[in-house]
Amino acid sequence: MKALDLHMAEFRAGTADRAWGIRDFAERLFVHPTHLSNTLQEVTGRSPCDIYEERLMDVARELLIGSKGSAAEVARQLTMEPSNFNKFFKRFEGITPKQFREQRAMRHSA
Repeated sequence: MKALDLHMAEFRAGTADRAWGIRDFAERLFVHPTHLSNTLQEVTGRSPCDIYEERLMDVARELLIGSKGSAAEVARQLTMEPSNFNKFFKRFEGITPKQFREQRAMRHSA
């Protein structure tokens, strides 16, 4: 989880050059990707992909709330194409990044 925290910090800082996969994490921990995947599933009850995507969504929300940049700029900071980011975000949040920002703005202005 520390490696995941470090990777998410790279996204927040805008220094990530790409999204890591299970192989990248396993390599840093000197374990086989299957072993890491199985261990995470056993310990957390969730797949590595679910954990990663949940944490990435947390960062996406933070960036959308805390920055003035466009959703496309946030997407690029997360190393995604803007159209893929919109689909990814909507799949988890149920609304587009733009709608998310608009809703947050309405809540904070009321």
